[in-house]
Amino acid sequence: MFEMPENANQYLAGDHDRLDVLFQRATAVPGAIDRASYDAFRGGLLRHIAMEERTLFPAILRLEGEKMAAILDRLRLDHGALAALLVPPPDAAIIATIRSILAVHNALEEDKGGVYRLLDRLSGAQMDVLVGKLKATAAVPVAPYNERPGILDATRRALARAGYELLT
Repeated sequence: MFEMPENANQYLAGDHDRLDVLFQRATAVPGAIDRASYDAFRGGLLRHIAMEERTLFPAILRLEGEKMAAILDRLRLDHGALAALLVPPPDAAIIATIRSILAVHNALEEDKGGVYRLLDRLSGAQMDVLVGKLKATAAVPVAPYNERPGILDATRRALARAGYELLT
């Protein structure tokens, strides 16, 4: 049976799905966090952000030029906020805030008119190169959780820069 090759839109959306499953597994029991699933989500989200920042966003700028700069700036701010939320150990507020940001962020990428859809215009060879680069993105080294006093103040500042606040 012939299988259609994966395109960048499908690859990135599929990675969102994988991360969603890990996040749901990590938070399935109210009031508890499955650390193994959350740690896998944490590492996977950092790698996903790296794929977008290093490969996807430059490709979109080459395709669309500066007319996409504002949306890419918005997505970069979201990435900074999400990365900041992954620094302290997870708790209910961090989980709620991640969930809230991803609901908006993923729609900007995946929905009709989202940035992933722009990639569908690439030629077969261009698409193959882009998918290859995305798949070759290495895992991002993940530091241990930072439990120092004041770390949540730094997290709140990163969230504020992106227009968010820590939910309670």
